[in-house]
Amino acid sequence: MKVEFESELWVWDARRDETWTFVSLPVDASEEIRARAGGLRRGFGSLRVRATVGGSSWTTSVFPDSGRNAYVLPVKRAIRAAEALTEGDVTAVTVELLDL
Repeated sequence: MKVEFESELWVWDARRDETWTFVSLPVDASEEIRARAGGLRRGFGSLRVRATVGGSSWTTSVFPDSGRNAYVLPVKRAIRAAEALTEGDVTAVTVELLDL
C-alpha cells in the first residue's frame, strides 16, 4: 500500500527541541492502514514503511497517534536538513507500507 499526501511538519509537544518532528498521515488513509494491518504491529503499534520527502527516501516506521486519529511519520533531522524543512513547512510525502 502506498499513500501520497501533503502534510505540515510539527514538533512533538513533549520535546520542543525538534528532535522529534513528524508529519501526520491523512485520517482516511490511516483508517485504511489500520483495517489492512489487522493487528499486525510492532513496538508502540508501529508499522514499517519506506518514506519519501522530496528527493530523500528512507526506511522507518509510522506510529498510531490517538489524539490525531492518524498514523504519524517521524522526519529525522538529516532528512529535514537535506530538504531544507522546518516546523510548520508543508511538504509532499509518500509512504509505502512494507509489511502489507
